[in-house]
Amino acid sequence: MAIDLNAIRAKLNNLQSQTTRTNNLWKPDPGKNQVRIVPYQFNKDNPFIEMYFHYDLGKKNYLSPVTFGETDPVVEFSEKLKSSGNRDDWKLGKKMEPKMRCYLPVLVRGAESEGVKLWGFGKTVYQELLQFIADPDYGDITDVNSGRDVVVTFHPAEGAERFPKTTIMVKPNQTPATEDKNIADKIMNGQQDIFDIYKKVDYDTMKAALQTWLDGGEEESSQPAQVAAAPAGVEKKDDIGDAFDDLFNDKN
Repeated sequence: MAIDLNAIRAKLNNLQSQTTRTNNLWKPDPGKNQVRIVPYQFNKDNPFIEMYFHYDLGKKNYLSPVTFGETDPVVEFSEKLKSSGNRDDWKLGKKMEPKMRCYLPVLVRGAESEGVKLWGFGKTVYQELLQFIADPDYGDITDVNSGRDVVVTFHPAEGAERFPKTTIMVKPNQTPATEDKNIADKIMNGQQDIFDIYKKVDYDTMKAALQTWLDGGEEESSQPAQVAAAPAGVEKKDDIGDAFDDLFNDKN
């Protein structure tokens, strides 16, 4: 039997992509972790990178075009459902909205030699960090010379009714991010662009993924995702399928 070289190359690319993601993303271990937020190499004016994801289109995560200020067909469809006047449609439309996740470049204390990692978190942690940065008593905590470390405490979920929780505390002392020239160079010139990890998805790709999901199908994925099942019994002939056709046929 002949070896399918294209399939092998695709598998290798997927594995390499997973390795890149694992090496450059950071999530806190249970308990206390200490990190230093540093300027983002690709936008030195703002280290916070706001991104919007769809976690409910089969088994694959999608970076919403909303991230780039562009039109997202899933959002269009969500708005149509929410305006239908039907309570179940509104709930499904709300569920389909993209979820915001923020990323920050950080040096992980004790692992500085590994370079800058990208730490992703939700709205609550984002708001807490912004409050510290907006407080003039703290100053610019991301400054490489006179910023402040952040203690990140992660509490894993315990029991069926509980969710994981992350809390933060900004250290009082102002310190340099590093005194090692090699690490300093990694901060300024060796960061990974977040958009090389999470790829931009165009309108037509998102529309096709939405159609597949509504038809009850799933797309293969090279990465784990937080997913929600497609609504039971949804077919093209159902009201939701008709809404899809009405929305997008009007554009054709």
